[in-house]
Amino acid sequence: MSSRLISRYIAGLLLWPSLLIAFSLTGIVWLMQALRFVDFIINRGLSVGDFLYLTMLILPSLLNMILPIALLIAVIFVYHKLYAESELAAMQASGLSRWQLARGALWGCAVVLLITYAHTLYLLPTANRKFKDMKEFLKDNYASILLQEQVFNHPADGVTVFIRQRLEDGKLQGILVHDNRNPEVTVTMMADEATLTQTAAGSRFLLTHGIRQEMRNRQITWLNFDRYTLDIRFFTQKSMQRERGESEQYISELFHDGGNDDVLQRNKRYAEGHQRILWPWFSFALPLVAMALLISGEFNRRGMWKRLAVIAGASLAQLLAFFGLINLMVKTPFLVVVSYGFVLVLIVGSIIILTRAHLWVKQPPEHMACEG
Repeated sequence: MSSRLISRYIAGLLLWPSLLIAFSLTGIVWLMQALRFVDFIINRGLSVGDFLYLTMLILPSLLNMILPIALLIAVIFVYHKLYAESELAAMQASGLSRWQLARGALWGCAVVLLITYAHTLYLLPTANRKFKDMKEFLKDNYASILLQEQVFNHPADGVTVFIRQRLEDGKLQGILVHDNRNPEVTVTMMADEATLTQTAAGSRFLLTHGIRQEMRNRQITWLNFDRYTLDIRFFTQKSMQRERGESEQYISELFHDGGNDDVLQRNKRYAEGHQRILWPWFSFALPLVAMALLISGEFNRRGMWKRLAVIAGASLAQLLAFFGLINLMVKTPFLVVVSYGFVLVLIVGSIIILTRAHLWVKQPPEHMACEG
């Protein structure tokens, strides 16, 4: 059987486990993240459409991290299965080298590399931008959604909002608003109920049956009202001035020197940029290291569990070392060279092991073969 057919055979075996593991892990993590927003639907009036839109925007960041790990698990599963059923031994006995046996997985590595780069270069920052913009939109237009009950909320510096209870129809009961942004004029309002309304000028709180207290020049004035319209620009003012975070910037923006950033902020952007460049290459590094460890040495089923434990430990060590270097890069920029070298050593070292190491099927001594 030719090496090309073997590569196609192994690539076919990897396809469905990779997809199943990727979708399963993504679904589990997505569900855990989505549960954080369920309260906004049940108790705060967020629509199901907005909920689905917000949670869908989480998917690119999840897939970006999960795809290389899902491929790693699939490679370990498939090659262990081939190892345990002696298929690898039969392929090796037919004259195929370990590199030819590993080549079938490289097609999957290349596909995941391209998909992951599509995420890091475009999909990830685009989704993060839309996610943050959606949160700001909800904050601006549905401010009551973000206000928690029985908690002193601080939607902006100098503004405190307290809500006793939220009704099913969206009305708020027992509301207190304290505005201390202007030290010379402090305003406190208390009302029995409040309703969020939309006007041509923007969102407003309609307060009913309450008191407005204003302190100016150490003089307190009181105003009893049946209906009072409160401008909630304390929500929108902050969002209008919002700057894009590192996760929202494209790769060209991360490496652009604006000239106004401090050193720490610039290093954070650079670290984010280098992480996006390097992370997709773990689509090759993780599976290659696993294959180099799995099909090296002697063919021995009894020692397989030890080899799997070593592979799991090595994979975890790779991930911890990489993200550790990325975090340290913020304060120690020269570690960027170490990070690139680390990924290069993992890939090249694994290829060398797979192409040049001794045969992993133990051969009998020459004199014994002659006697036989």
